[in-house]
Amino acid sequence: MSLDHYFTLGRSGLRVSRLALGAMTFGENWGWGAAEDTARAMFDRYLDAGGNVIDTADMYTEGASESMLGKFIQESGTRDRVVLSTKFTYNAEPGNPNAGGNGRKNIMRAVEGSLRRLRTDYIDLYLLHTWDRITPAEEVVRTFDDLVRAGKIRYAGLSDIPAWYAARAQTLAEAHGLTPLVNMQLEYSLAERNIEHEYVPLAQTLGLGITVWSPLAMGMLSGKYKASQQGGEGDGRLAKVTRAPGFERFTKRNWDIVAELEKVAKEAGHSMAAVALNWVATQPGVASVIIGATKLEQLEANLAALSFELSTELRARLDAVSAPEKPFPYYMFADIQQTRIHGGVAVGDKPAGYAAPVFVPKLEAREIKAR
Repeated sequence: MSLDHYFTLGRSGLRVSRLALGAMTFGENWGWGAAEDTARAMFDRYLDAGGNVIDTADMYTEGASESMLGKFIQESGTRDRVVLSTKFTYNAEPGNPNAGGNGRKNIMRAVEGSLRRLRTDYIDLYLLHTWDRITPAEEVVRTFDDLVRAGKIRYAGLSDIPAWYAARAQTLAEAHGLTPLVNMQLEYSLAERNIEHEYVPLAQTLGLGITVWSPLAMGMLSGKYKASQQGGEGDGRLAKVTRAPGFERFTKRNWDIVAELEKVAKEAGHSMAAVALNWVATQPGVASVIIGATKLEQLEANLAALSFELSTELRARLDAVSAPEKPFPYYMFADIQQTRIHGGVAVGDKPAGYAAPVFVPKLEAREIKAR
């Protein structure tokens, strides 16, 4: 498997590379990140390696990320080759509630700003960045459909949303003949495996390809952090933010994962980061893994993640040490319960080669007539 081996994203014809270049680090407006010359070097190296997906958002480095990308793509003449993905949700005008969130007014505002900064007249993949807990799914999918019909975006998806919200949005799109969603962008790593309970089956059932953010758990799995009396120490930003709600990474469970990952990486003959990325990239439901870097050498190391295959034994060790707890109702779906449900008769996956049903979108009357 190499970087120029492409998967279609969800139930679509859009082909994406197995590793995506994350541009959240493009720009130094947040007090950390890559200067323009370094960002350009990483952009060029990623494309030279065969990658084609670049992920950003309107709020990354206060808009500098999109502006840099727009400049790089225009100067390199690679617009048709690049799958350009950006996101909206976060507020660009404090004090104005409609300058953020996922309502139609803000989506229309945000897309125009992104198009201007990216120096393009269309966005390949446009994502809702974070659930705002307010906007109905109906409003979001209808607006996405309007943007596709207007030619401003090609595909749409969701990031950091509850599974029920994604399921409702996709079902509404299918039922009403609107543009279907093709992507969910979610956190996933050896240290954060909770999407396996709901999101992966949802994606596989409803045709949503998963793109992964933070595959190294904010650097926790890169080998740069070591346990200390203060919980952890290292040469990265995680040490600064790990005490913030939702970003606690210096836990006993995670240090156990780091310790086993270090052993597995040594036996496999690859870096900890490459092994951790390889594990994520080859998990069910994953279409592409977003890799971010602030230095060219970091990017080079991450690009090596697809150059090898983990043995079954080594993968099993990583699976075991990182196995998430099964909350209700998933602990009820163990073999003993299944035996009672199916009467002791073996049931399971269909045999290899068994054709799965193909989804056919419902056609509106005018479309049927046209055909």
